[in-house]
Amino acid sequence: MSDEIRQARIDLAAAYRLAHMHGLSEGICNHLTLTVPGQPDKFLVISYGTHWSEVTASNLLLVSFDGEVLEGEGEVEDTAFCIHAPIHRRRPDLSCVMHTHQTQGLALTLIEGGIIEPINQNALRYYGRVAYDNDYAGVAFDAGEGERLADIMQDKSILMMSNHGVLVGGASVARAYDDLYYLERTAAAQILAMSTGRPLKRIPQEICEDTARQLTTDNMHRFANEHFKSLKRVLDRDQPDYRN
Repeated sequence: MSDEIRQARIDLAAAYRLAHMHGLSEGICNHLTLTVPGQPDKFLVISYGTHWSEVTASNLLLVSFDGEVLEGEGEVEDTAFCIHAPIHRRRPDLSCVMHTHQTQGLALTLIEGGIIEPINQNALRYYGRVAYDNDYAGVAFDAGEGERLADIMQDKSILMMSNHGVLVGGASVARAYDDLYYLERTAAAQILAMSTGRPLKRIPQEICEDTARQLTTDNMHRFANEHFKSLKRVLDRDQPDYRN
């Protein structure tokens, strides 16, 4: 195993542990996947029945876009394959794809016309980057669902899935996890503000556009990398077995 692939496994295992630690997991459901460096037609994912708190670098499965388990023990859960494989195939720029039912993000998808409102600085991280699936289509037991979601996403990297949850894609585990983490914080702040029953104080469009320009890809990659490194230091201190 190359050092690059080994590091990819460590980073994805860290993301699973962190998502559980930050309250973004739900039972043994949902999945975080990562295409393999140098092998973009294969991806890493947990085996069915694995709790996110017990993921390690070595117990991740290596899976083909056809659903064949190439390395590891266990099986690929149907919805992991049916959602993630088509999106990875269609969007090679999104090396890492994270789909969760995290509570606050999910709550926004349960509101008629619910969108991420431009009401705080974190929300502006997502300005112009979000696609909305307004038609829940049932449990994803068919790859056609992943194709449908990829169609809706077009060139966006964030998808709010009506009555279902959220999906975040990124060029790296660090970037995807950073977006996933702040998406939940953004949704929580908006829901708290909405609960007051008072009008939301939306940021003017011109300021939104200027701020979005300030949050350049390079700046956000640098921030995400440093954030993820700091989070891995926490894991190294408290849960070092994720690297095994």
